[in-house]
Amino acid sequence: MSAPDSVQSFENHRPALTGLAYRMLGSRAEAEDVVQDAYLRWHEADHAAIKEPRRYLGTIVTRLCLDRMKSARARREVYVGQWLPEPVVDEALDTDAAGDLAHDLSVALMLVLERLSPLERASFLLHDVFGLDFIDVGRALGRGEAACRQLAARARAHIEEGRPRFAASREEGIRLATAFATAAQSGDAAALTKLLADDAVLY
Repeated sequence: MSAPDSVQSFENHRPALTGLAYRMLGSRAEAEDVVQDAYLRWHEADHAAIKEPRRYLGTIVTRLCLDRMKSARARREVYVGQWLPEPVVDEALDTDAAGDLAHDLSVALMLVLERLSPLERASFLLHDVFGLDFIDVGRALGRGEAACRQLAARARAHIEEGRPRFAASREEGIRLATAFATAAQSGDAAALTKLLADDAVLY
């Protein structure tokens, strides 16, 4: 594979890899750092021996994230207050995608993922989100296929327990996301307050 083809092949997978790393780490900046580290490893790899770049890169990103999570958990032990995931902020709000983004990268989902063990989170994301079969998940995590199935099953159970009691429709999600962005950008505190639940808590 030529250098330009190698770069393009990686760039085709960058958004998915960044999403995987963000879900693992809860930090956009750390996710981008991990993906860049994965790019350096991709650049040095023997591409002729890699049959499925997406699976290969997903494995690299997951292992890099697991390494970071070991030190991240130690740092959070002295974190003041409740740990919250770093929000994803786009330069412009695309109203057509607002509902999808809110569902895909909601703070609620990220907080549930944070309560999973690193291996549970990795097994769930690699299989249910990234599409790897459990044989490949096992190779990525250095665990058996059956063990990874069990890790993912436990993760799904925890996620179901942590789901919101009431699910908003896609239209309602778009309406609220657009109204929130408009109120926040205009500095209209009264309009912003009306969008918040009475029992909302500021951290």
